Amino acid sequence: MIDQAGLYRLLAWLSPAYPIGAFSYSHGVEYAIEAGLIRDRITLIAWLQHLLAHGAAWVDAVLLREAHAAAMAEDADALDTLADLAIAWRGTAETALESSQQGGSFLTITRAAWPHPWLEDFAARRQDRGVALPVALGVAGAAYGISIAPLIGGYLHAFAANLISAAVRIVPLGQTDGQKALAALAPLVDALVLRALEQDMARLATAAPMVDWCSMRHETQYTRLFRS
Repeated sequence: MIDQAGLYRLLAWLSPAYPIGAFSYSHGVEYAIEAGLIRDRITLIAWLQHLLAHGAAWVDAVLLREAHAAAMAEDADALDTLADLAIAWRGTAETALESSQQGGSFLTITRAAWPHPWLEDFAARRQDRGVALPVALGVAGAAYGISIAPLIGGYLHAFAANLISAAVRIVPLGQTDGQKALAALAPLVDALVLRALEQDMARLATAAPMVDWCSMRHETQYTRLFRS
């Protein structure tokens, strides 16, 4: 359950209008389109399903859960250890930048617009060490008492919606096909929320090598619109 105040904050934080720069990243989707791996709505859905279930989005969901739990317990050591792990847990330079830049921006903006002592303490400890987006969101959610299930569901929705927006512009797809793709992912997101709540951190892993390959090829793509 989530109360009205928590829902309002969550919608604000995960809105495309929240100025963390999410619109400038495609997580390798731009190159996947150039390579013909994403050609239409069907191939986009298949790509995102794998990314959500086996790629960085899945890892982020579990890291978000752990960050939320550590913040709720006010365990600074556990939270800092997790934050270091989250920064390292990216397969390429561009996807690492994608997460850390958005995480840093999220922390800065949220401290200004939605100030809380927990956010200040966390930011003071991180400073030049960086912070991944799911960890920053987990701390903010804990600070304002937002329960973990809607946090994870909202994060996965925003992750998928941002990449769909990129595909709508590049493939190109119509806006209706973009929304059909987002709707098609809903059952998977629901299932992943439940799975993330139970996942053992010691067994957490990814299995999306094609996403990393596309990200690395994107680094030298001749013409590109996105930073990843």
